Amino acid sequence: MSELNPQNEAHQDTTEQEKPKKGWGREAWEWGKSLLIALLLALLIRQFAFAIFMVDGQSMVPTLEDKERLVVNKMVYYLHKPEYNDIVVFEYPADPTKDFIKRVIGLPGDTIEIRDYKVFRNGEELKENYIAEPTATNNGVFQVPDGTIFVLGDNRNYSKDSRDPAVGYVPYDAVIGRAEFVWWPFDHFRGI
Repeated sequence: MSELNPQNEAHQDTTEQEKPKKGWGREAWEWGKSLLIALLLALLIRQFAFAIFMVDGQSMVPTLEDKERLVVNKMVYYLHKPEYNDIVVFEYPADPTKDFIKRVIGLPGDTIEIRDYKVFRNGEELKENYIAEPTATNNGVFQVPDGTIFVLGDNRNYSKDSRDPAVGYVPYDAVIGRAEFVWWPFDHFRGI
């Protein structure tokens, strides 16, 4: 025959009573707190780290196609300035609500010349295996000022870029970030 120990029963009852009961209000608060933290982190990442952009138009063909979605690294230019051949997203100077995407061709102090269907940087012809077709127009000579970059689209004959006074030289502070990879459509997924 076994006996019940009254002390153990009392201890079990006390332990169960001490456990806080979670009501729906407490559960909702925990969920709300988690969602708020996730939203705050997403906003911080979007503001300072990475952003999603959509290509709008044909100016970067064949490198980027119209309607492709890109992940843009916004942190990289906190660490260093744009470099040759970076594909950058920047605010369109004539309308800062619009963003453009182009390739960096010239840095401060560079002389860019477009003649004979070719682009020259500081007197040397660029080897541009990424362009859609040779540049059809002779646009003259451009001297890149301090604090700016000179950008061209890869589809030169259908690109509004630094050759156009509405775009001109792009100030460093107008550059949003560097395109890293295409993520949509999924069958186009690739690094840039």
